[in-house]
Amino acid sequence: MARLIYFSSVSNNTHRFVEKLQHGAGEVARLPLRTKDETLAAERPFVLVLPSYGADAGEGSVPKQVIKFLNVESNRNLLRGVIGAGNTNFHESYCIAGDIVAAKCRVPHLYRFELMGTPEDVATVQTGLEEFWKQQPSH
Repeated sequence: MARLIYFSSVSNNTHRFVEKLQHGAGEVARLPLRTKDETLAAERPFVLVLPSYGADAGEGSVPKQVIKFLNVESNRNLLRGVIGAGNTNFHESYCIAGDIVAAKCRVPHLYRFELMGTPEDVATVQTGLEEFWKQQPSH
């Protein structure tokens, strides 16, 4: 199973960012778009990439599909970090879904990027993830 699990809405901004990371086959898994679809079952430690939805004070900012996935205890237990996507137009709510998930699951919010991310964001995340996984205990 994947080392990077992500959710992307129909805008596909997060999907395009993850595609640019150029992970090898089997390294990346996408959460289902529809909440009625069965969620994934994580099998090894992973980093979650998720967008934030615009909402007042963070309420409703975490996609329901992410909540459904993390409500499965075995998935939550394998979460090692979060990468948040957002839109700076939302000011203090920028990447708030990543902040919320990181706080609730007690994992680091490793990085934040806007919309589809820049080439610099991609390079920083690629390098950062390599270093992050080197520092993690073997599983």
